[in-house]
Amino acid sequence: MSHNSQNSALLTAVNEASARWKTAFNRGDAAGCTAQYEPSATMEAIPFGTFVGQENIQNFWQQLINDGFSDVEYIDPNIEVVDNTSAVLSAKWKMNKAYGVIHKELWVLQADGTAKLREDRFEAEG
Repeated sequence: MSHNSQNSALLTAVNEASARWKTAFNRGDAAGCTAQYEPSATMEAIPFGTFVGQENIQNFWQQLINDGFSDVEYIDPNIEVVDNTSAVLSAKWKMNKAYGVIHKELWVLQADGTAKLREDRFEAEG
């Protein structure tokens, strides 16, 4: 496989997984959000804290959904390919009740060809 088609497969997987995450969040499905993370993923949600592993990550998203947050949208997303199996997404984001910055979503290609989040670092500014 050429370098470009590898990157293309990686970018497709990242875009699909990112879309699955947003769709799940917007329908209030915390488990669907969490399914886009690796089992031992780390999520740093500034100023809320750091959450390690799917259970803790799911609890965070569930709380946000319970508190009425929805309608997440990424603004000007940028995806940078790190290597053949990983890419970093950054963007601004907004929801119905908050907005902020995604500093780093590290997406890693899995054995089944999907991408999952290994690291998620974002900030709520308002």
